[in-house]
Amino acid sequence: RQVANALALLRGRAGKTVDLGSGDGRLVVEAYKQGLRPAVGYELNPWLLCLSNYRAWKAGYRGKVSFLKKDLWKVNLSDCYNVIVFLAPSVKPPLAAKLLAELPDEARVVAGRFPFPSWTPTSTLGQGLEQVWAYDMKEVRQAAQSSAEGRPV
Repeated sequence: RQVANALALLRGRAGKTVDLGSGDGRLVVEAYKQGLRPAVGYELNPWLLCLSNYRAWKAGYRGKVSFLKKDLWKVNLSDCYNVIVFLAPSVKPPLAAKLLAELPDEARVVAGRFPFPSWTPTSTLGQGLEQVWAYDMKEVRQAAQSSAEGRPV
């Protein structure tokens, strides 16, 4: 259900789709299946990378989706238009800064399990453990800029 909700918030979008901390690869495989291309997963755990590649092979997408052993903090995300993150709350504040610095205005970030604490979502879907939040970077930047301008110096 969580996977379906996350991908529903990306329906109809174009451009490179990445899953940061892609785990077992199910989101990347499903994203490709739904027409989000290229679809790339970044994961450090070698066992999860093996499972991801097996999942892609089993779905008939070997060579069509990519799973890369890369540290998400060292990956340049400036060419990404759809970003999926199912990561712990402690990672969200530093990740928010990276995404603000690197993503284009047209990018959309979908967070599962835990929202970005300082961002206002464009839309949400589901409830409880199945809830996902979508953030459009142009709106996130505008909100950050207006709140920075509203603060006393």
